[in-house]
Amino acid sequence: MEVEGFLPRMGSSDEGVLSPTTMVLYTPGRTSGYPEEEVKEGIRIHFLGGAEEVGNVGCILEDKTGTRILIDYGLAPTKPPRYPKESPPVDHVIITHSHIDHIGMAPWVVGNHGATLHGTTLTEAVSEIMWRDTYKVSSIEGYPLPWDMRDLDAALDAWQSHDIGEWFEIGAWKLRFHRAGHIPGAIMIEIQTPELTLLWSGDLDTREGPNVVGAQPVKCDILCMESTYGGKEHPPRAEEETRFVERVKEVVSRGGVALIPAFASGRGQDILRILHKEAPHLNVHYDGMGTRLTKYWLNNPEHIRNPEELEKVWRWARKVRSKSDRKKALDADVIVTTSGMLDGGPAIWYLNRLRHDLSNAILLTGYQAEKSGGRQLLDKGKIPIYGNITPIDLDINQFQLSNHASHSDMTNFIQACEPNQVLFFHGDEEARKAISSEFRQKPKPILPLNGNTLNLSKS
Repeated sequence: MEVEGFLPRMGSSDEGVLSPTTMVLYTPGRTSGYPEEEVKEGIRIHFLGGAEEVGNVGCILEDKTGTRILIDYGLAPTKPPRYPKESPPVDHVIITHSHIDHIGMAPWVVGNHGATLHGTTLTEAVSEIMWRDTYKVSSIEGYPLPWDMRDLDAALDAWQSHDIGEWFEIGAWKLRFHRAGHIPGAIMIEIQTPELTLLWSGDLDTREGPNVVGAQPVKCDILCMESTYGGKEHPPRAEEETRFVERVKEVVSRGGVALIPAFASGRGQDILRILHKEAPHLNVHYDGMGTRLTKYWLNNPEHIRNPEELEKVWRWARKVRSKSDRKKALDADVIVTTSGMLDGGPAIWYLNRLRHDLSNAILLTGYQAEKSGGRQLLDKGKIPIYGNITPIDLDINQFQLSNHASHSDMTNFIQACEPNQVLFFHGDEEARKAISSEFRQKPKPILPLNGNTLNLSKS
């Protein structure tokens, strides 16, 4: 597909630099770097993206039976976006969860290779919203997207959902899903080939969260483990939630509005659950894409921790559905809204109107990527608002309410799975080195690279 405009130069030392160019992103069957030779033994693991980076995940698994799958196919929503390398032909793609860095490029695989998408009922249900939002953002910001609306429509018809714990077959392999604890509907994948058992962690959290139960270990020969927070520990969840709620109360008690930017799928719903439990007297308004996603959560209660409680929370929160609702929300105690990194969405509209009253405050509850609006706000006290770099003098607080496992959580999980080899992906160089240093011989640590091929056996 030809794309004219600004495109990141992928795989170079200038990655992340905008380059005015016209180029072909992918030419199906001609620009894939995947090996053509047959697998002799064990399992071949080939990362198209997401090996030595957070997000942008895509990985091919294949063995000598000719069984081949792709796990996830996302894009990193940075500025500019990062795309995985082109996927070779595949008939089956397993999507671990609905975040765009894992699902964002799936329509391309369906449109070009006719693949079937496998996932949970909730991931299937929210996929259309996620893909349409990706298409909208790429159009507005002028970034290339290799798939079009015809591919999106094909992808919506390509889903085959599976229950947690249900065995199903792809080629010579048996597979089943386990809860990953990251967000509702997120899964780990247990794969039994004729030679070995592999566990793919997906994005994982072993702790119980407001809306999820934590991931449980699964015995395996090879463990492919995300490493986002390698070398880092989280504060105790209960203590951080208390600190967050107390700060919200402080802002409200001085007559201010607490503006809480939150990711649409996961963090926003967590914040509502926390506030409803600890401060139900507050007037809380909820805006953005999360208002639509939450309806699908409620329709798939089997993926929610205490779904009846989420129903109560949903009736309690004031949903913003119109321009007039948005204006009324300016008089609320709390506004929870997208985008979580202050890169757009209603959060910018609210910030532009709340920034003049110093009794208001901004409470960041998620990771703020480099070059994101939230990162600029933390580092420089300024943020782009409708094209203008605008100083913000409000109080800014950040809270660690991550839905990824910490360093010690990962270590304990890995040991409990008892693998012979552990492969660390979905982490930067520092994080992967930190977590891999915990293991010397068994399990043997492996640090894959994008575009490189690994051939691993059971031992």
